[in-house]
Amino acid sequence: MSETCPDRRFVVRFVVVLPALTSLFAVGRAQALSLAQLSDADAGSGLRLALTRGAEAAVDLLGRNDGFLGNPKVRIPLPGYLEDAAKLLRTFGQGKRVDELVTAMNRAAEQAVPLAKDLLVDAVKTMSVSDAKGIITGGQTSVTDFFAQKTRTPLAERFLPVVTQATENVGLAKSYDRFAGKAASLGLLKKQDADLAHYVTGKTLDGLYLMIGEEEKKIRRDPIATGSELLKKVFGASR
Repeated sequence: MSETCPDRRFVVRFVVVLPALTSLFAVGRAQALSLAQLSDADAGSGLRLALTRGAEAAVDLLGRNDGFLGNPKVRIPLPGYLEDAAKLLRTFGQGKRVDELVTAMNRAAEQAVPLAKDLLVDAVKTMSVSDAKGIITGGQTSVTDFFAQKTRTPLAERFLPVVTQATENVGLAKSYDRFAGKAASLGLLKKQDADLAHYVTGKTLDGLYLMIGEEEKKIRRDPIATGSELLKKVFGASR
């Protein structure tokens, strides 16, 4: 009798522990869902949700007062050579005019960004299933790169008139174009930066895609924190 007790105790323990082990392995298998096991519907829906969330968050963050001017990551400065020239102007008591121009540039960006929301959301609808899975398994900014490819040109066309109107009445705006044109002809400045409105429009787009990228990284890094089971499932499968 004493020889069979240990075996009996083992059997009893095994029966008690078995359900817990089964549950544990089931959880492991669920967490180990591969991208291949992920349904096309989930892949597409998850990515569309991520795109929409990232775009809307970026637009809301930037398209408000100090969205650009108060954010060092996207604040638009004078380009290269002109920034150095501005330092010289400050020594001659022209700092207020320089600050006025820089403020106007950033305010123009803040006014333009809200116009991007519908184009960004519409771009989501152009994705195929293969695009979705490719983006999910891509780099940390593959969603952002997709957005830029699909929307940069039409957004530039939409932003430019707004930026032009917002900057043309600033005192140094005309001086900017004149001096920037000379600097570009001397190789001191990129040609695309010689026109104030085009320069600000380009920087506005750069800032927008940068912030979309920041939102994308947050989702990839911690999809659980989004509170979305679908994003958790999709981006968990891409790891």
